[in-house]
Amino acid sequence: MSNVPISLAAALASFDDLWSPRIVTRVNDYDVRVAKVSGEHLWHTHDDTDEFFLVLDGELRIALRDRTVVLHTGDVFTVPRGTEHKPSSPGGAQILMFEPTGTPTVGDRHDEIPDHVDATIGHELSRDRLDPRLHP
Repeated sequence: MSNVPISLAAALASFDDLWSPRIVTRVNDYDVRVAKVSGEHLWHTHDDTDEFFLVLDGELRIALRDRTVVLHTGDVFTVPRGTEHKPSSPGGAQILMFEPTGTPTVGDRHDEIPDHVDATIGHELSRDRLDPRLHP
């Protein structure tokens, strides 16, 4: 990881893939990931870790088995470990997540993975596509 400031706007502008997070930095043993999302993800569970969401732009819905949490720009929510959940965003959103390095985006237990969901542990951010004016 680079030791220069990273513009989240530039990071998000550097890719178009949905449900395919990019790792912008690491904090101790955690990835800080950004993603563009639209439509539905899948029901999944992280057995050993909580999952933190911050909505940077748009609206994110997180279905839990007993309710749906609706997050707007600037809202945060943590899904507790072992909690089955399904993120979605009918109108699209940009989000930031904190997850332990190596955490799969589809959790430890999940429904069948649809084609539009990237089952990954996060992709390294393509720094060569970032705006050089923002990152000397």
